[in-house]
Amino acid sequence: MREYELKRGAAKALEGDGLRVIAAEIFAGAGTEGNRIIVTFGAIERMVAWTDGKKLFVDTTMKSGAPDHVATDTIKAFNTFLEKATGFTAKERGKRAQAAAKKGEA
Repeated sequence: MREYELKRGAAKALEGDGLRVIAAEIFAGAGTEGNRIIVTFGAIERMVAWTDGKKLFVDTTMKSGAPDHVATDTIKAFNTFLEKATGFTAKERGKRAQAAAKKGEA
């Protein structure tokens, strides 16, 4: 499971049915189990996403042996989902993860 920080104001867009709407738009469909969003798409066997209002939590199970074009499309869709849900680009998420790692080591 991974957790992602939310950009200021991004949590408002995820309230209610917002996270499911974002996932359904990007992955062409999304279900729910309680307050968690469930997605199956491309090389993603099962993705479960939820938020606590401060962070986005994502747990993924991948299919092994997916063709390269499927894996590429899956990565693009996943990154688009994270960008829309968190408000941060992949580059910004990487920088924040590195800063958090350094902070944890010191």
